[in-house]
Amino acid sequence: MKKLTALLMAAVMVFALCACSDSAAVESTETAEATTGAAETLNIKVGFICLHDENSTYDLNFINGAKEACEKLGITPIIKTNIPEGQECYDAACELADQGCEFIFADSFGHEDYMIEAAKEFPNIQFAHATGTKAHTENLANFHNAFASIYEGRYLAGIVAGMKLNEMIENGTITADQAKMGYVGAYTYAEVVSGYTSFYLGAKSVCPSVTMDVTFTGSWYDETAERESANKLISGGCVLISQHADSMGAPTACEAAGVPDVSYNGSTAAACPNTFLVSSRINWAPYFEYAIKATANKEAFATDYVGTIATDSVVLTDLGSAVANGTKEAIDDAKAKLQAGSLHVFDTATFTVGGETLTSYMADVDTDAEFTPDHEVITNGYFNESGDGFRSAPYFDIQIDGINLLDVNFG
Repeated sequence: MKKLTALLMAAVMVFALCACSDSAAVESTETAEATTGAAETLNIKVGFICLHDENSTYDLNFINGAKEACEKLGITPIIKTNIPEGQECYDAACELADQGCEFIFADSFGHEDYMIEAAKEFPNIQFAHATGTKAHTENLANFHNAFASIYEGRYLAGIVAGMKLNEMIENGTITADQAKMGYVGAYTYAEVVSGYTSFYLGAKSVCPSVTMDVTFTGSWYDETAERESANKLISGGCVLISQHADSMGAPTACEAAGVPDVSYNGSTAAACPNTFLVSSRINWAPYFEYAIKATANKEAFATDYVGTIATDSVVLTDLGSAVANGTKEAIDDAKAKLQAGSLHVFDTATFTVGGETLTSYMADVDTDAEFTPDHEVITNGYFNESGDGFRSAPYFDIQIDGINLLDVNFG
């Protein structure tokens, strides 16, 4: 995965030692000195709103992306951390606007309505939001959603997992019918469903006998719940764990149990040297650079932006020491096919639902109050996730065969 490995490893160590702060919102102004030879220095102020702080791998990934882009552009970001998904987000956005920020970005799903409220109040300021679903229906010239085809990154990470399962089968550690993975999810949102399904399909592409149990914590960041969930999965026979949650809970549980682990949003190799396999993440720096430059130049930019492998927005970390032989070659082959368009993650020939192959599916793309399906999303034999200009955030919400949900308490 991209990002400065040293920064991530250092952050992981801090993350492993420190609990997430529950303190009141803290604003930090990060100095981003322009590097020698920087392409340009823009005359613009930009602000970022984060749900947590650097102790969350999710927020750390945004913070690092913001710093990288701003350093390249020779500007100083104003970063507000520990901003809840409530009125506090609106207040923070207004404060950034009052400070002269022309581009303001928020990183968590529940921030969206408050960012829209601020965008309506400040029509001359550009507001952008990660994982949101409403920019294409709000029709505000100054409100944008952004995401990336991270399902492709998770698919590649799944291949790493599948190769490890094959090694365990070949070594006699497990039998083929014991190739069961576990997955710690936060909520039952489409974003999480899309993520764990693409991970599973990547593993299945190289290890056909794989199955997967999924459990949910009801929180994006709860180290205790994530650790307990991982232990629950391990005790239930899962021989490899991955996650869509933001703490070190699951990786450290895996390290303690000696169970291979695929993390998310950054390498955990420093804290989990014996079990870390790989991590996928969205690299936000290309989007931030694109959106900030457009704002500074008074140019229109995408209402719904989808970063890809080609734009360096979907990346993997370096492989951990525990990966199976041949893993890099398998990843490189699949990555090339994804970029060429000859491989599609949600190819309907590779999965079934209730024993049947899907030929049609109406997805809830426009996200009305009743979650009414409104777009046909299976085209040319595959589920067209985040495609055809529908919206940037995932809408894959299908429960496919081979994946067992242990609970669905958190929707």
